[in-house]
Amino acid sequence: MSDNQTTNSNGSKSPSHIAYQVRDRGEGKKGFWTRIGSAWVHQDGKGFNVQLEVVPLDGRITLRVASEKKD
Repeated sequence: MSDNQTTNSNGSKSPSHIAYQVRDRGEGKKGFWTRIGSAWVHQDGKGFNVQLEVVPLDGRITLRVASEKKD
């Protein structure tokens, strides 16, 4: 992480959100979730810095609150 990225509201440099690519498998089936990056909330709370390790060509990007437990 570079020095110009903001910290979250509690002063941590840990990401506030995790970015996932989600690919749907069809009716009634759970989608495939692949972690692709992280996001940090701006100090003013009005936006995010998003750092993606890969850019998906299909599916959607979902941001989820970062947690201690594994998803």
